[in-house]
Amino acid sequence: MPRGRNKDLIKARNEKIAQRWYYWTEKQRLRFDDALKILSEQEFFLSEDRILYILREHIKEHPDPGISTYIKIKAPKLTAEQLSLFSDV
Repeated sequence: MPRGRNKDLIKARNEKIAQRWYYWTEKQRLRFDDALKILSEQEFFLSEDRILYILREHIKEHPDPGISTYIKIKAPKLTAEQLSLFSDV
């Protein structure tokens, strides 16, 4: 009997993460960082980096526009001036 994590369960979890990403960003119109925080801290208990990795991999695996269009990972657009505000932090 194989040991380790069940690949089917991981695949199902990753699909659910993608669906929830769509819900929070497109249906509820939450910002990128707010949706990521909810998925990380309230729904899946994974780090934000891990969730982003899962979403990126999901897009790579599903190049079909009907599937990948509901996952839009938008990085916040910041100018150099805006970034300079965080230099003291």
